[in-house]
Amino acid sequence: MAHFAKLDENSAVITVVVVNNSELLVDGVESEAKGVEFLVNLFGDSNWKQTSYNATIRKNSAGIGYTYDSNRDAFIPPQPFPSWTLNEQTCQWDSPMPMPVDDKRYIWDEQTCQWVE
Repeated sequence: MAHFAKLDENSAVITVVVVNNSELLVDGVESEAKGVEFLVNLFGDSNWKQTSYNATIRKNSAGIGYTYDSNRDAFIPPQPFPSWTLNEQTCQWDSPMPMPVDDKRYIWDEQTCQWVE
């Protein structure tokens, strides 16, 4: 099954739908354009981008609230905290300091910019 994200006028993901792979075939090869054509015919809206649940295309699997960045050709999740920066390779947000790696559980404290047990 193929997955497609519908984008609003600001390239924010507003829904994700599943399309049968057979709807994407052109001469036996999957085509994103064919999938978009199918969705336009079904819904009438034309701002669709293919995504994948295992993030094999466009860096990340699209989710509602994510943004599609056409320059990076990537879906970017919402920034979790103001201090976090976008990793250009993964298009994921990185904390200012890595989370400790041990058997404890941590949450990010934005006021102190630290991981708290």
